[in-house]
Amino acid sequence: MDWGNVTAEDLIDALREVDWSTPPRPLSEFFSRFTFPRSSAKWNSRLKCNFYYYRTNYFIMITLILGLGFLRRPVAILASLLTALSIAFMNDSFAGTFSEKVTRTVRQFSPHLAAKMRPPLTPVIRGRPSAKRFIHICGRPRWVFVLIFSSVSFVLWYVSCGLLTVLWALAIGLLATILHASFRTPNLKARLNTFREEFRAVWRNYSEL
Repeated sequence: MDWGNVTAEDLIDALREVDWSTPPRPLSEFFSRFTFPRSSAKWNSRLKCNFYYYRTNYFIMITLILGLGFLRRPVAILASLLTALSIAFMNDSFAGTFSEKVTRTVRQFSPHLAAKMRPPLTPVIRGRPSAKRFIHICGRPRWVFVLIFSSVSFVLWYVSCGLLTVLWALAIGLLATILHASFRTPNLKARLNTFREEFRAVWRNYSEL
């Protein structure tokens, strides 16, 4: 992938559809080989590549910074977790993995209830789905969970009076992410991983036809 030609919208779409269930990159790799970008084009390409490759590390880092900012506010910690979870539900892979694990856990105690948590079947006409496949979580549309978790987190933010604190913590987390993505030199492993995930996406779309 030529990251210099990738727009911000393309990057957001890629992060939305990519697999977030993979573990974070090792710290020895995350904190190594920092160099100054030689040009604005190199910096732009490096920024997008690192955002894509170290996405899980950045998500964990921002979450930890938010958690440290609310050590004395347990309600705000719960609000930040619900906010992060509602954002994570927007990712197709995370939503599907979360629904599968919850359904598998419920099946051990109540198979009948787990059967109701299955996503509805999409009718197939002439070998192809008749409509676009929508993401479901525990048998319900994804937007239901996003709306519920977002509403609850908003109420908790209001009760904890920690909105200003979360803005500062979020600003620090985003600044740390931008600085790391700007000076971390992309390695060959990052580029090969990008090509591998692109191939998987193409093959998945081809197999669904």
